[in-house]
Amino acid sequence: MVNIVQFGTEAPLTPIDVQTFAKVDDRSRLSGVALKAFRVIVVRWALSNSEAAALLGVSDSTWDRIKRGTWGQPLSQDQLTRASAAIGVYKGLHLLFADTMADRWPKLPNRGPIFQRLSPVDAMIEGGIPAMLEARRYIDALRGGL
Repeated sequence: MVNIVQFGTEAPLTPIDVQTFAKVDDRSRLSGVALKAFRVIVVRWALSNSEAAALLGVSDSTWDRIKRGTWGQPLSQDQLTRASAAIGVYKGLHLLFADTMADRWPKLPNRGPIFQRLSPVDAMIEGGIPAMLEARRYIDALRGGL
């Protein structure tokens, strides 16, 4: 335990167990909810099985097991990061657009500098986690969140 001085008194500082995607317990707890949300995104964005698998960073056969609900293990740190980024993009788009554009936008060709005339989905698949996180920041910036 660490002691700190606050306003002239000494108070104990208790370490906080910070949630991270690196801890198996945290990933186990978060994976089910993340996969449920990701499956909704796949339907709303009209992703093919191969697009969904590539965005999540799994094989096509693993995606099939996830889709059927027969894949009983936690996502890896990378996979959970990918799901989180996709969820953030989805949420940001629904805050930005009040119509069906929120779900059509990810599959439309985009001239934005981070997409290079690809659709955001294709750019995120091609660029992996860095591109997915950049797409999330881009959407947040467009809606004034940054």
